[in-house]
Amino acid sequence: MVWKVFPCCPCAISNILGDITMHNQIRDLAFADEFIKAQLIESPKDYLVEDAVVVNLSPEPLVTGTDHPGIVPAWKSTWLRGGTIRSGERAAIIKVLKPTNLGGCMFRGWDWLGNRIKSFPRDTPLFISAQDSIGLVTTDPHVFTNERRTAEEPQEFELKLNLWWSPGDTDCFIHNEHPFLEVHTQIHGLGRMQKFAERDENTLYEDVIMPTGYSHDPFCRVTGPNQWTYPWHRYYADTDSVWLAVELHPKG
Repeated sequence: MVWKVFPCCPCAISNILGDITMHNQIRDLAFADEFIKAQLIESPKDYLVEDAVVVNLSPEPLVTGTDHPGIVPAWKSTWLRGGTIRSGERAAIIKVLKPTNLGGCMFRGWDWLGNRIKSFPRDTPLFISAQDSIGLVTTDPHVFTNERRTAEEPQEFELKLNLWWSPGDTDCFIHNEHPFLEVHTQIHGLGRMQKFAERDENTLYEDVIMPTGYSHDPFCRVTGPNQWTYPWHRYYADTDSVWLAVELHPKG
């Protein structure tokens, strides 16, 4: 018997193999501990979330639900309680497991911001977790900032995540300097993102309330290649709060 071998095009191979995407690849984020569940999930598919804030870490929509699907837009979030991530590219799943003594984070490796910024007020209890670099993402910064609907100038960014913690009634410092694109998601408690005309809390002109599970729209505006400006802004913790910083750092 003579066997005949026929050439096979890449498309045919793809059809034979089918979808080889590895779904539901999960790992702990750098700031996960016994107090805070924090996981990264790649290519989620029909993944059940018992009770946690889910953050879409992708320029593509995240689909939730089963019989009645819902959409979590790019860089937005939701609070799932027995809900399902139906499909998506990448997401963070974060939940404060033990709120009691959560403020002891400074004894679990979190850093007081004043150790990094000499001018930071010494009486401000603002602490930052370890930062996790979770990979690369391609997006148009004008689309990220909602200044454009369709991507025209996509570029590559390194995506980094970290948590912040402050007790209630903490002024987390008015500033406007960031060499990256950023948004924040409230993980625990109640806070607000605020905008000011000057570096003076009496010039407040916008107050964005941040309940648990909420992500605010980007504050920055694109002003040139790898250039963006921020208004004077701050996070204010109304209660003991944990919030997530999502940072997009330009490559090159």
